[in-house]
Amino acid sequence: MKWRFDDILAFVRVMECGSITSAAERMNVSKSGISKRISDLEAALGVELSQRSTRQLRPTEHGDAFYERMIPLINEINHTAENLSAQGEQSLRGQFRITTPMAFGAIYLGPVIAEFARRHPSLELAVDYDDRLVDLVHAGYDLGIRIGNLRDSNLRARKLCDCARIVCCSPAYAEAHGLPKTVAELAQHTVIDYAYVHASRLWQFEGKEKGAPPISVSMRSRIVVNNGTAQRDMAIAGLGITSMPMFLAAEALRQGKLVPALPSFTQPPYTISAIYPPTHHVSAKVRTFIDYLVAFFTPPLPWELGSERNEKSALLSLHQEH
Repeated sequence: MKWRFDDILAFVRVMECGSITSAAERMNVSKSGISKRISDLEAALGVELSQRSTRQLRPTEHGDAFYERMIPLINEINHTAENLSAQGEQSLRGQFRITTPMAFGAIYLGPVIAEFARRHPSLELAVDYDDRLVDLVHAGYDLGIRIGNLRDSNLRARKLCDCARIVCCSPAYAEAHGLPKTVAELAQHTVIDYAYVHASRLWQFEGKEKGAPPISVSMRSRIVVNNGTAQRDMAIAGLGITSMPMFLAAEALRQGKLVPALPSFTQPPYTISAIYPPTHHVSAKVRTFIDYLVAFFTPPLPWELGSERNEKSALLSLHQEH
């Protein structure tokens, strides 16, 4: 008995999705069909790749090793086939999976993704909004958006823009507790922090003089949340001082719901990047979508324009390319 590519793909999709049911839905194949493909693959290879139950699949040691080797190969096959079949930008097809931080993606990527989908009706888009860092390769994503330093050295990245950070609070909090005059005084205030960066407990600020070392202060957070919108809303509610990217704070600052809490000191900006798995042939859909993103995130940045102009500015940026 010989192994088949469809059987390998079924096993990989189950590993990515975490269950036979989810993989069956993604591949538009019955659950029994997925199970048979995996059984056939095991028979062809002569090893047990998984331990299956009615709800999930647990890989064996052989299964883990097989999956790790297959992921980059399948990605390369898909990208090569897509590049060969594409006769131009309008012919993009297949599934395009994107992961993006929740607040940033929902507020600013919506117009870009909508226009991209409109221009490429043969493309199937799956967009996951999640603030957690995911492994693009193992989770089967074509592209991700990252805010901050890139830790995945094996991934390729293209910088979209820098986003300033701001320490801010509500006017009510400022009136009740006063505002810090120095970085050191921040430690005396109630802090709202973001779960995926608060572990270091250090807030850094740029030195006053050019070339001066950064200034750091150790912070203790009373409230820690794993969503940027919730972080902003708690600050608006007067629960403490927070540090957040300007794309989250800009509209609340314009409306007077938040005020700068330490305007004399500047934090290093966040870098916003598009990242994608390493491959010899970058797929046409990844290249085209990144070009759309680059066109959108040219100054003035959308949060600098005001929320009422986000969609208009996005569409104008996109149409200017054609």
